[in-house]
Amino acid sequence: MSASQREPFFVTCPTGLEPLLEAEMRELRLVRTVRGVRGVAFEGSIHDAWRANLHLRTAVRVLWRVARFAAPDPDALYAGVAALDWARFLSPERTFRVIVRSRDSALDHTLFVAQRTKDAVVDTLREPDGRRPSVDLDDPDLRIHVHLYRDRCTLSIDTSGASLHRRGWRRTQGPAPLSEVLAAAVLSFSGWNRRAPLLDPFCGSGTLLCEAAALAAGRAPGLSRERFAFEALPNFDAAAWSGLRSEAQGAEAPPRKLVLRGSDASPAAIEGAGANLEAAGLSGRVELEVADAGDFAPRRGWNAWVVTNPPYGERLGDERALAPVYRAFGAALRDRCAGYRLALLSGNPRLASELELPPAERVALRNGAIDCELLLADL
Repeated sequence: MSASQREPFFVTCPTGLEPLLEAEMRELRLVRTVRGVRGVAFEGSIHDAWRANLHLRTAVRVLWRVARFAAPDPDALYAGVAALDWARFLSPERTFRVIVRSRDSALDHTLFVAQRTKDAVVDTLREPDGRRPSVDLDDPDLRIHVHLYRDRCTLSIDTSGASLHRRGWRRTQGPAPLSEVLAAAVLSFSGWNRRAPLLDPFCGSGTLLCEAAALAAGRAPGLSRERFAFEALPNFDAAAWSGLRSEAQGAEAPPRKLVLRGSDASPAAIEGAGANLEAAGLSGRVELEVADAGDFAPRRGWNAWVVTNPPYGERLGDERALAPVYRAFGAALRDRCAGYRLALLSGNPRLASELELPPAERVALRNGAIDCELLLADL
């Protein structure tokens, strides 16, 4: 495709984040956005897909929808896949993987669908000397997504590669790390204005703080990544991509006076948070300290945001041990944080009730496999 040719794309996200993602896409001036389930569609050029990968904080993948066709049986699937000009996407020296989802379709055996799709791709690209792309299930150059629904197939090329939550800066993580995408969503739902102090008294490995510091600096979340899948596409324009990266780097704001502070009872967690902030190039923008959440005592009159993700107590016995921690933290919020705004991601309603918070707005989210609620309250 030419740099200006318009193509259909679909940007995926976790359930519940579609409104945030669509707002981001419109801010990025991506056009003809259509909100769907776990994602938002748009139309644009391949350069728009690059920008989406580089700038979107609540996105997981940017999929390029390259074909749609009826696939009621194996032969129709093979023919539909083989009809595509795969030389646009793959060369013989590259590797690929096929990822299949099937719902309400006759072709419901995903391994068979993946094998049949692989055969069609390889057969169309096999060179006279026998060279052809090979399959790599662990780290492929290209991921081909096959989505079957009611016997219709949508073929998509994954322009992202590794999930976009992998910003490229994480060096350590705690026992229950928060996804960078979910952290960005929590910050967005909190209404934080990027100027007021932001405090995280259960900071763990520092994910919320890294995302907040990058957001305040206007740093594109994809700048720290080593690579994206679109860089392996034939006819990739490295000079144009370098220009987009330079433009994003030039838009970053210089350090300014802004209070971003994290604390945690675990010295190891604070050490890990420091390592992550250092890797992200943000260590000078965030203060860290070892402290119990019950000792949380920010400055009065700050009108700060408290944005945090306390432990949920997933393992047997953890909940009983955490209950007094929650009670002490709730008392600290009530006694010392009048006028503050709270955004607390809770994966355990019983523990959250120990906080004795004022009436809160609740946003349903998922942290991996855990159903959560984001509690938003004025203290």
